[in-house]
Amino acid sequence: MQVTETKAEGLKREIEIVVPASDLEARLQTRLYEAKDQVRLKGFRPGKVPVAHLRKMYGKSMMAEIVNQILTDTPRTVIAERNERSAMQPEIGMTEDEGEAEKVLRGESDFKFTLAYETLPAIELKETTGIKIERPIVEVSDEEIDEQVKRIAENARTYEPKKGKAKDGDRVTMDFVGKIDGEAFDGGAATDSNLVLGSNQFIPGFEEQLVGLKAGDAKTVELTFPEDYGAAHLAGKAATFDVTVKEVSAPVETAIDDDMAKKLGVESLERLRTVVREQIESQYGLATRQKVKRQLLDALDETYDFALPEKLVEAEFTNIWTQVENELKQNGKSFEDEDTTEEDAKAEYRRLAERRVRLGLVLSEIGEKAGVQITDEELQRAMFEQVRRYPGQEKEVYEYFQKTPDAVASLRAPLYEEKVVDHLLSEVDVTDKTVSKEELMAEDEDDKEAALAS
Repeated sequence: MQVTETKAEGLKREIEIVVPASDLEARLQTRLYEAKDQVRLKGFRPGKVPVAHLRKMYGKSMMAEIVNQILTDTPRTVIAERNERSAMQPEIGMTEDEGEAEKVLRGESDFKFTLAYETLPAIELKETTGIKIERPIVEVSDEEIDEQVKRIAENARTYEPKKGKAKDGDRVTMDFVGKIDGEAFDGGAATDSNLVLGSNQFIPGFEEQLVGLKAGDAKTVELTFPEDYGAAHLAGKAATFDVTVKEVSAPVETAIDDDMAKKLGVESLERLRTVVREQIESQYGLATRQKVKRQLLDALDETYDFALPEKLVEAEFTNIWTQVENELKQNGKSFEDEDTTEEDAKAEYRRLAERRVRLGLVLSEIGEKAGVQITDEELQRAMFEQVRRYPGQEKEVYEYFQKTPDAVASLRAPLYEEKVVDHLLSEVDVTDKTVSKEELMAEDEDDKEAALAS
């Protein structure tokens, strides 16, 4: 087999490969002799079928299998022998001349094809000891726990039917039909719907118009959907709701004590407070982790600058851009609504794609040098976490992972990235800083881009 490099420009490579007809013939002969003892043909004793006859019957199909095997095995072997790593699956080029292809299958011509690919860049790792990270920490106060426990108690409170008019805090049970221009619209009707007045669960202006109604009353509520309403076909439109009140119930005062906790399935109020504290700490911990990771990735992004495989960037950009377009479509918005143009947005998201590819390569190189690995146990745990996200469909989701190795493999990348981040955080200078809840939970101006680019 002859291997000739025909292009080496930056990370781009093109290789021409020629497999001599004599090599193809040798492989075919081997296959024919192997088949000789296995093929059963009418009129021939087992093992006595002439090779020439086998070639006449199966030679072309066998040669096609040989060619396919060469195309499967050669790219990996050639690239490995060149001590290179392909960024993506190499593109294979072959002759489009049917006559030439027939000659190859008949063993009358050399088999020529090309490989086109981009190599992964060589990355010289830099020292990380100079990177400084500020880790924002929020101390959970007793007052915050008290507030959360109070909200839990309010959500768990019971209601008793009452006579008289509804007021804020009362629960109204009703039927309603929403209309625009006199026509009912999809999703605008409900039966026996419960609404606590003052909870701001419905469209602004709806709950206020129910204050003062009593069981049996009917009223037409008039309002306008907010301009930023989630359903684009309703945003900003005037609507009416024909409401029939079926019951008005007053809240029953709920004592915050052990009995209340037990009704929620917790053995005591003290244990409920502990659970609430753990939940709040977990929520803050996730926010802290995200901000620390963002600082680390920003520092790495500033440290490294090298040529990127164009096709890898293009694939990443396509993924991001598809997500952006889907979000705009779902929200019924345009680029103009986001104070930008499609051209400017594409330029910005392409830079984000480049960032993601660059950071991915850097983290991969750091992890490899540090010996970071994902165990089968960690992979299994990640798979079961995915399964639990689909209540009632656990069996189907689990079977999907069992039958789809690529789906399980896709779980490896985020696990690997997090372990590399942990490794880096053990090396860089991390300083804790106590901040307020508002500071920790405040979104950065470019949080959306950060989510896409990190």
